[in-house]
Amino acid sequence: MKKIIKRIIIIVISVCFLLTLCVGGYFAMLGYKVYQDAVNEKSIEDRIDEIRLRENYTPLSEIPEIYIKSVIAVEDSRFYDHSGVDFFSLIRAIFANIRNKELSQGGSTISQQFAKNLLFSHEQSISRKVGEFFATRYIEKHYSKDEILELYMNIIYYGDGYYNIYDASMGYFGVEPKDMTDYQATMLAGIPNAPSVYAPTKNLDLAQKRQDKVLSRMVETGVITEAEKNKILEDR
Repeated sequence: MKKIIKRIIIIVISVCFLLTLCVGGYFAMLGYKVYQDAVNEKSIEDRIDEIRLRENYTPLSEIPEIYIKSVIAVEDSRFYDHSGVDFFSLIRAIFANIRNKELSQGGSTISQQFAKNLLFSHEQSISRKVGEFFATRYIEKHYSKDEILELYMNIIYYGDGYYNIYDASMGYFGVEPKDMTDYQATMLAGIPNAPSVYAPTKNLDLAQKRQDKVLSRMVETGVITEAEKNKILEDR
């Protein structure tokens, strides 16, 4: 009897494993097709060249260091350590969502967010997410981390019709990115997570709460001290 039960368990595990492989392979093929369709329409290189030629494109050297550090802290604290997909953060986000019983965390890296904005629509599907993975791996292989970060800041949406850091800085604060104060920079860093919610022109209270989270993450990751956080907030 024990041998029969053991065989049944082995068969069930084997079937589940084969089904997982089949389903995984199916979505991998679908995702790769989504990725290929996007790059066949226009290559990643051509898309990036177009971004760099846009008016108001801002190089990383003209973006305040405090802004760069705040974006990395709140969006992807392991940005310089992973190869595009941070499986550690992804697993942590899954468990957090299960614990909170809501999709409160996404687990996408800066590289993944850039790949999504560069190549795909905002349609939520497994095949699109897999396609994003292939695009991310290609981008990470052919572009440096600083290049990805710079491009990301020049393509993400900041709300109020602003699709790059220059327009957002000028639109919200009336200054070029390089002239933003620490207070302005850390507020701006929190907006792309949910532009329709955190844009200061929409709801200043929510924008400030999001800024608090950005600054807290900076303290948690050792980017700034609690005293430096409080000093930044003196401009509020």
